[in-house]
Amino acid sequence: MSTVAFHTLGCKVNHYETEAIWQFFKVHEYERVEFTQHSDVYVINTCTVTNTGDKKSRQVIRRAIRNNPDAVICVTGCYAQTSPGEIMEIPGVDVVVGTQDRKKMLDYIEQYKEERQPINAVTNIMKTRVFEDMDVPAFTDRTRASLKIQEGCNNFCTFCIIPWARGLMRSRPKEDVLFQAQQLVDAGYKEIVLTGIHTGGYGEDLKDYNLAQLLRELEANVKGLKRIRISSIEASQITDEVIEVLDQSEMIVRHLHIPLQAGSDTVLKRMRRKYTADFYRGRIEKVKNALPKLAITSDVIVGFPGETDEEFMETYKFIQEIGYSELHVFPYSQRTGTPAARMKDQVDDEVKNKRVHQLIELSNQQAKEYASQFEGEVLEVIPEEAYKKAPKSGMLEGYSDNYMKVAFKGAEELIGQIVRVKITKAGYPYNEGEFVRVMDQPKGSPIATTN
Repeated sequence: MSTVAFHTLGCKVNHYETEAIWQFFKVHEYERVEFTQHSDVYVINTCTVTNTGDKKSRQVIRRAIRNNPDAVICVTGCYAQTSPGEIMEIPGVDVVVGTQDRKKMLDYIEQYKEERQPINAVTNIMKTRVFEDMDVPAFTDRTRASLKIQEGCNNFCTFCIIPWARGLMRSRPKEDVLFQAQQLVDAGYKEIVLTGIHTGGYGEDLKDYNLAQLLRELEANVKGLKRIRISSIEASQITDEVIEVLDQSEMIVRHLHIPLQAGSDTVLKRMRRKYTADFYRGRIEKVKNALPKLAITSDVIVGFPGETDEEFMETYKFIQEIGYSELHVFPYSQRTGTPAARMKDQVDDEVKNKRVHQLIELSNQQAKEYASQFEGEVLEVIPEEAYKKAPKSGMLEGYSDNYMKVAFKGAEELIGQIVRVKITKAGYPYNEGEFVRVMDQPKGSPIATTN
C-alpha cells in the first residue's frame, strides 16, 4: 500500500481542500501518514496571501524533499496557482497543480511515475466559471465540520492577491451543498461552518438564488443539524433578507465575522474596499438590533501604505464605537504583484508594530467586556479537546455558540456533543464554566472519527 503525507499552509479553505484531496487518495487505497514520516507521496497545499506565505511554502516543500528524496512531491494551492514557475525551479518538485483540477492529481502522479518528467498542470484560473466539487464526508478533526459553498472573489482589493490565486466568484450548486450537509450530520457533526474565499457572496453568480435562501433551506431540510456558522461575511452582504433569516433562525449561531480592514474612509478608498465606515456602522447597528448580544469578530490591517496617525486614530475610535468580541489584527505586509505593494509612503515597521499593539490591547479589552455580559448565564458549548492549559486536569475546552472559548470540567465522552455550561468566570482568552447537562444524547452512534 502506498503512503501519502499532507502539509497545509494558510486558511480554513485550504484545510478543507486538503481533507477533500485526501478523500481521492483514500479511494485509491493510500495510507495517510504524518508529514514528518517517510512517505511515497507528499502533498503540500500552499498559501500566497503574503510574501511570507510563499517563503514558508518553499521551506515546507524542501522539508518534504529531504524527508524522502525518492518520493513524488506534489505542490498545490494558491502559491502553486500564482507562481508555478518558481515552484518548478525547486529541484525535487515533481507535480504542480493549482487551485483547480485537484481531482486529476492522482493521474498526474501516475504519469510522473511512468515518465519521470516534472508536470506543471496549472491553467488560467481567470477562465474558470464552474465550482470544483470536492466532497468531504468527514474530517480528521471531529467536532466542527466545514462545508465549502463558494470559490473565488471579484473584489480586487489593492492589498490582495487572492482573485489571481482563486479566480472569480463561483457558487456551489445548492443541491450539492444540501447533500453534503446531510452527509456531515449523518457522520455525527452537530455544527457546520459554511466556508469559502468570499463566503457571504454566495449566490451572486446564480440566477434568483442567494445566501439567505441557502440558509433557510439548510435549516429546513438537513435532518439532525443543530448549528450553522458563517465563516465570514462582508458588511455589504448583510442584506435585510439575511438579517431577517438570522433573526428567525433557531440554528444560525450568535456570531458573525465581518471584516473591517480600516475604519478610515481615506484608507478604505486606497484599499479599494467597497464601503465607507458609515455604511459599515449602519449594517452593524441593524444586525445588532435584530440580534442583541451578537458576537462580532473582525479583521483589521494597520500600517496600510500612507496611513497617517490621524487615519489610524479614526480606525481606533471606530473600533471603540463598534465594540467587537475579538479582533484579528495584521500589520500591512507588501504582497508582490498587488497595487498596494507599489504605493509610495510605505509605513515604517516600528510604527506598524506600535499600532498593532494598541489595537491588540483594545481588542483584549473589548473581548473581556463582551464576555462579562455572560457571567452567570448558561451557554451551549461544543467541547473540542482537553483543556490546552492543563491537559491532565479533567477539563475540556470548546466554543460556545457566540464564539467564546469556554473551559469546564467534563468527561472525554462529551467531546463533539452540545452541552449546556454555566459561565462562572468570564475572561479572555478563556471563560471558566461548570457543566450543566448534555443537550440531546445521540441516537446510538458515537461521533464519527476519521483518520
